[in-house]
Amino acid sequence: MNPLRRYEKIMELLLTEQEVTVTRLSQMLQVTGKTIREDLTKLEEQGLLHRVHGGAVLANTDQFGILPVKEPLMKHAGEKARIADKALQMIQSGDVIALDGGSTTLEIARRLEDLPVTVVTNDVYIISELASKENVRLVVPGGYRVRNMLAGPEAVAYIRNLNIQKAFISSTGVHTEHGLSVFTGELIDFKRALLETARECYAVVDHFKFGQSALRTFARLNEITAIITDPGLPSEMATSFIQAGVRIELADS
Repeated sequence: MNPLRRYEKIMELLLTEQEVTVTRLSQMLQVTGKTIREDLTKLEEQGLLHRVHGGAVLANTDQFGILPVKEPLMKHAGEKARIADKALQMIQSGDVIALDGGSTTLEIARRLEDLPVTVVTNDVYIISELASKENVRLVVPGGYRVRNMLAGPEAVAYIRNLNIQKAFISSTGVHTEHGLSVFTGELIDFKRALLETARECYAVVDHFKFGQSALRTFARLNEITAIITDPGLPSEMATSFIQAGVRIELADS
């Protein structure tokens, strides 16, 4: 198994259980403890986990755009609420929109009024949130479940046949050089399908994710319409992204 695939497996287990041991990872991935410790060191250097005696713990439970199996805990709830409100200003009656999986897109779904709009989503929490809204036409792609999201070739093929006007996409990190990134390759094809299908594509990320990058880049900055973020984004950071050609949509304070 190549190192990148090991990193993904380690992060997948961490996301589910919050803590892992070197012994368990060594047995699961069939490599030496030394190799696992080296892997954990590299992942710690990227800010994805914290090393502890005998293993590692997850650095941030909601940073990956994949929520835990249980009901998600909303970190930076105030920032995500402001971003959601800003995103909702861009949604009009009759729109066909897509909500990528993640805690900020979940907040958009929670705050979305019962309007006659079509919402395409692969997030089971968002599906549950919107199911009771009678005027919202809910469209769910096929695929297999990766924690709270549906993924796989079937879901990707379904998305590519749709006419989506506006897509709202989550990301682990946003970086001027590395673009938008996530930790697992299982989600990249779905995100790419949204990017390549939607007329407008908005990244919805709180300011804590700016300047950060995860294992896998799924989009360059010039592929998105704009980044919607909260007013906590430092002005110098905003300037660096604007100079890179990115449109920044700041939510109200």
